[in-house]
Amino acid sequence: MPEARTFVAACVQMRSGREMLANRDAAVAGVREAVAAGAQYVQTPEMTSLVERSRERLFAVVTEQDADPTLAALRETARETGSVVQIGSLAIRNGDKVANRAFLIGPDGEILAAYDKLHLYDVDLPNGERWRESATYTGGACAVVAEMPWAAIGLGICYDIRFPALFRALAEAGADVLTAPACFTQQTGEAHWHVLHRARAIETGSFMISAAQGGRHEDGRDTYGHSIIVDPWGRVLADAGGAEPGIILAEIDLARVADARARIPTLQHAKPFRVERVGAGDTIG
Repeated sequence: MPEARTFVAACVQMRSGREMLANRDAAVAGVREAVAAGAQYVQTPEMTSLVERSRERLFAVVTEQDADPTLAALRETARETGSVVQIGSLAIRNGDKVANRAFLIGPDGEILAAYDKLHLYDVDLPNGERWRESATYTGGACAVVAEMPWAAIGLGICYDIRFPALFRALAEAGADVLTAPACFTQQTGEAHWHVLHRARAIETGSFMISAAQGGRHEDGRDTYGHSIIVDPWGRVLADAGGAEPGIILAEIDLARVADARARIPTLQHAKPFRVERVGAGDTIG
């Protein structure tokens, strides 16, 4: 593990629209603002460069990774500011579909890690919203833990937050900080956003850091916002609130990870088990 035990983390809350270059510029400005405020690690939301539900419009503008303008700009911003930048995700062309891909960029501008969202959001909500991410996006196949200069970070994206086994696996693989940058719907965010983040932090004794999209987007969706930083005891250290773009910051003291895991050592105490299902008429003994 790196020797330094504290760093300042920031989330950039955005309201990305249909103009990729405008979104790129907003992300760069947010990262610069956060670094000027003292952040050493800055995270942007899921779909930083484009929030677009139309498959036709999406495919008209997305590029392969090497040509993506937002990735190039944020790599340069990380290099210029000497900061670590986690791009929550970008839409990256991947054959006849699109990858929902996160990037962790080092202070030298190099890509330290990339992660494709594992769990795709295919649901019908009670308010009539219908989402079929699998029709457009390819799901990932591998969980990722990456070394930052100060800590090991586990990468997740949005819907992944609902799968505790993923975050437990990331913590067991050495992650001190877990992430789920998001474009969470307003309806599901109001119900579950905070409790899910606090639960994943408590279960694993890890920090949770998730930048979010917030407000009414040009494609007609409403997202919940509330970019959030939670400590390993489940305490909310910073919350960006609802719809407005902006930044939040918090000091990440990794001694809190060791303390929480010593107090409640669930990562050590887990044991394999089997499930037996018995019928109503079955008896034992």
